[in-house]
Amino acid sequence: MAKKVYGVFVAGGSGVRMGSEVPKQFLELGGRPILQQSIMKFIAACPDLVPVVALPADHIPTWKRLCVENRFDLPQIIVEGGITRFHSVRNALEKVPDGAIVLIHDGVRPLVSTELIKQVLEVSAEERNVIPVCPVTDTLKSLVPAGDGTLTASGAPDPSREGLYGAQTPQLFLSEQIRKAYKTGYNSNFTDDASVARAAKIPLTYIEGERYNIKITTPEDLELAGKLF
Repeated sequence: MAKKVYGVFVAGGSGVRMGSEVPKQFLELGGRPILQQSIMKFIAACPDLVPVVALPADHIPTWKRLCVENRFDLPQIIVEGGITRFHSVRNALEKVPDGAIVLIHDGVRPLVSTELIKQVLEVSAEERNVIPVCPVTDTLKSLVPAGDGTLTASGAPDPSREGLYGAQTPQLFLSEQIRKAYKTGYNSNFTDDASVARAAKIPLTYIEGERYNIKITTPEDLELAGKLF
């Protein structure tokens, strides 16, 4: 019997870097809220997926209103986000049972393709936890603040980009493993779910991600996403 698939959508941000009064996950892209566009990609790839959406407590009514206005009547589980991404995911995972597959995705990555989602699911069929990544292509510099608004060389050698990759979402896990990992205490080094899993010594499989699977955090990101969309 196939495992049930849950999708945790992390949308607890306040939109400070976006400079908008409206949290970024509710801004419009292609005529719909960014969060809705993200969730729709997963439903297209996996129609039986159960969405679990983590939102700021004071914006849960906002999301419910937007769902009504956009006729987005998809059944979903809504949970309150926490003070950090780690805490938001941990709250959402409480709604996911053991023995399932869980895809954890940034709610503001609406350009992810259905093909990548399907690929992640296919690789997981071998009972593997799967993380999409993209190789770092920029030349890296080791710098420190100069004190006048500029940066200066740190004195350390510039790091090599060989073997360096940037992590993306969706990140897929066997639910019982990632739920157990999230029962540990918070650590500032936990910048994504894969870092939580690695700290718990959960084996991970990495696959090639997508260059345009960007996370929308700034006005420039939103402008680029609009053009790509």
